[in-house]
Amino acid sequence: MPDPAAVLFDIDGTLVDSNYQHTRAWHRAFREAGAVVPSWRIHRAIGMDGDTLIETLAPDIDADRADGLHSRYYLESAGELTLLPGAREILHALHDRGLRIVLATSAAPDELARLRELLDSDAILHAVTDADDVRTAKPDPAIVRVALDRAGVSADRAVFVGDTVWDAKAATEVGVRAVGVLSGGIPRDELTSSGAEFVCDDVAELLREVDRSPIGELL
Repeated sequence: MPDPAAVLFDIDGTLVDSNYQHTRAWHRAFREAGAVVPSWRIHRAIGMDGDTLIETLAPDIDADRADGLHSRYYLESAGELTLLPGAREILHALHDRGLRIVLATSAAPDELARLRELLDSDAILHAVTDADDVRTAKPDPAIVRVALDRAGVSADRAVFVGDTVWDAKAATEVGVRAVGVLSGGIPRDELTSSGAEFVCDDVAELLREVDRSPIGELL
């Protein structure tokens, strides 16, 4: 029998259409905290560790206040969140093919609770991570290491699926192959240059093409 294998999934922008809610929430938070940051700059930083995002985009504001405002405004918009095409289907299909499914996110626990409710797939999840598991989120690879440990697999028996350059960089830094999806709004060439070996529109396309992707080599 082959060693067990796992697929590690980012959630925001990969399984749930939430990146633009995060962008709007950060825009409001920054403005209220005293900084006007263009939305396009915020969008390109989504998926980055929150403290790093603030330091990069608005280093002179009260970081704790901005972070709290972002969480508040994001959760206020949680009713607008929807699944991206194929989100639930790919989790169940890969689980049915014998792969361990891990949600490898550094979302705050209250935000993650809403995302898991939308996915409605807890029964087939092998493990989940959240912001409480690491001090620094992506592109720091700590969350990927935690996900691998909880999956009980080595880096060469895992694939990370994400929508940002931060996902690809974090995964490849610890030897996990990365698959990119365009559903978060980041261009294909940026994902590939950051380490994604295979890029598709969304996880619905990935499911259709899974045997051609690095995931297919785990099966």
